[in-house]
Amino acid sequence: MAVPPDLRGPAKRVIPIVAVEGLPAGAAAHDDSSTIASLYQSEQTIYARSVSGWFNRWRWAMVWATQLVFYGLPWLSMNDRQAMLFDLVARRFYIFNLVLYPQDLIYLTGLLIISALSLFLFTAVAGRLWCGYTCPQTVYTEIFMWVERKIEGDRTARMRLDKAPMGANKLARKSAKHAVWIAIGLWTGFTFVGYFTPIKELAGSVADLSLGPWESFWVLFYGFATYGNAGWMREQVCKYMCPYARFQSAMFDRDTLIVTYDEVRGEGRGARPRSDTPEQYHAKGLGDCIDCGLCVQVCPTGIDIRNGLQYECISCSACIDVCNGVMDKMHYPRGLIRNSTQNGVTRKLSRGAMFRRVLRPRVLIYTGVLAAVSMGLLGSLLSRHSFRVDVVRDRGAIARVVGQGQVENVYRLQIMNATERDQRYRIQVTGLDRASIVSETLVAVDAAQSRWVPVRVQLPQDAASPGSHPIEFSITTQAVERDEVIEKSVFLVPR
Repeated sequence: MAVPPDLRGPAKRVIPIVAVEGLPAGAAAHDDSSTIASLYQSEQTIYARSVSGWFNRWRWAMVWATQLVFYGLPWLSMNDRQAMLFDLVARRFYIFNLVLYPQDLIYLTGLLIISALSLFLFTAVAGRLWCGYTCPQTVYTEIFMWVERKIEGDRTARMRLDKAPMGANKLARKSAKHAVWIAIGLWTGFTFVGYFTPIKELAGSVADLSLGPWESFWVLFYGFATYGNAGWMREQVCKYMCPYARFQSAMFDRDTLIVTYDEVRGEGRGARPRSDTPEQYHAKGLGDCIDCGLCVQVCPTGIDIRNGLQYECISCSACIDVCNGVMDKMHYPRGLIRNSTQNGVTRKLSRGAMFRRVLRPRVLIYTGVLAAVSMGLLGSLLSRHSFRVDVVRDRGAIARVVGQGQVENVYRLQIMNATERDQRYRIQVTGLDRASIVSETLVAVDAAQSRWVPVRVQLPQDAASPGSHPIEFSITTQAVERDEVIEKSVFLVPR
């Protein structure tokens, strides 16, 4: 079989043939001036300009709040232990006064459902506020950009430095910047691991250079991820790696609060003397936008909001801050770029009218489901038992006949103490007449520990017919605050 020429060797460059008016379509193939169309376009480096304003202050308030919680929480102590600790080795999860076991995975599931529903609700109401103010990628990018500005200077200075040949000044500034970035990344990785290994022990291991292999791996991995994502990839993570940017449009509608540009008021764009009155520049066909380009320069993802809403917009509102500053200098009204809705801009709705349109069907559905799941999870936590019990049948001896015609079944009960006090528990069996426990019935379990207890249940051979019979194990605490857990099982009588 003949092999097509284009599959016999290395891939050939493709030169597109463009039909030119007055020439045959194939004539351009013989023109040496034909251009090569590249299917790949490298990303341009974004030099975000610093900005000040009301939204920027809120953004930095969220940076401080989230990082104080993240970095500070592992150092809090409670009940002679770390207040927030996910001890994977011991299979204990300590969340302040809560002691959770792997069997409590339902609470994690509920928390994830609440997080997802909250994200849907906030997005339907106010767009990508999560991305602009509290997303870890945004928060750490903001921190890393602040470090970059302090060491290398603002936008113009950074651009000039990058274009300059490598010299002592450039090498020193670049080295200092990356050293600080790496230090922040490693401290972030250390803190992250401190949620799974007691952070004070972890700090001692780091000081003694005796850190274990897994702790070392995760500190370096998470530190490298922070350094790479916030220092190098930045907006690329938001634009190409984060799935939220791709499916957010399914949660938007014309009443979702987004960053908008008032095209009617702003077009046409163009420079003009500051002394021009509105009548003068309107007579020239100009709107309020002076086409300074600052809204593009401050955007962390490098988009032009004047071209309309784009999936790259993370609703950080930096363009609003800088545009309001320009409007103040030009003595124009603020709000050329503002947080509004599509219906608010096109129909010129007041702020009150836009807020009244918040209570629409999808928002009410999200709110109702979120409230139901939240109340269910909270109610489950409040009514939670102080201990858990798992019943496992002994597979080595399903049922056997022992002395004096007694049928014996052997079980293993795992009693998990979810309090931080030593407890004693009494075990009883019900549901089958004349069944009794012939092993230990009063057991002790240390604080926040679990214990496997073998339990032997006997029944006279003539007390039940052959087959399977339901029984219940009742386990009660022997303390002032009485608590009882009932677990079902079966008792087998051989034929």
